[in-house]
Amino acid sequence: MKGNTVKLHDKEFRVSIPASVIDNSVSAMAERINADYEGKKPLFLIVLNGAFMFASDLIKKIDAECEITFVKLSSYSGTNSTHVVRELIGLDESLEDRDVIIVEDIIDTGITMENTIQKLKHLKARDVKIATLLFKPNAFQKDYTIDYIGMEIPNDFIVGYGLDYDGLGRNLPDIYKII
Repeated sequence: MKGNTVKLHDKEFRVSIPASVIDNSVSAMAERINADYEGKKPLFLIVLNGAFMFASDLIKKIDAECEITFVKLSSYSGTNSTHVVRELIGLDESLEDRDVIIVEDIIDTGITMENTIQKLKHLKARDVKIATLLFKPNAFQKDYTIDYIGMEIPNDFIVGYGLDYDGLGRNLPDIYKII
């Protein structure tokens, strides 16, 4: 893993978004959330596995008193969405009358997030907002608001900064796109 390219399994990837750009985007998002949640106590719902790195960096920049919990959802196999959301690890906390901020690494088709929003509303969350580091507007198929978007990106398959290709690449500090 040297230079601007990496090979993961059978695919080659090139740096697309350097770590410094990611950090600036995370800082800008944290500033907006801090302003919006001043005096409130939001519950950050971190979607694993991909959002772990983004969530860690984001939460360290949040000034508001907050709680953090995790959920694990998946709708990918290899480089393609299966369009079937499988819940792997569920919520333990009561969400009734809570302000919830879902922290996601990337929203592309929007299928996984739509499923998550519906579940949180069923669990009587007072308010549900979405914070995603990356958004693929050309892949988005749903009709809901994404409240905090770090960056809009093309519909490329990417890895790094928590995102993987069949388990590899999550540890990369930059984001790479498939060549």
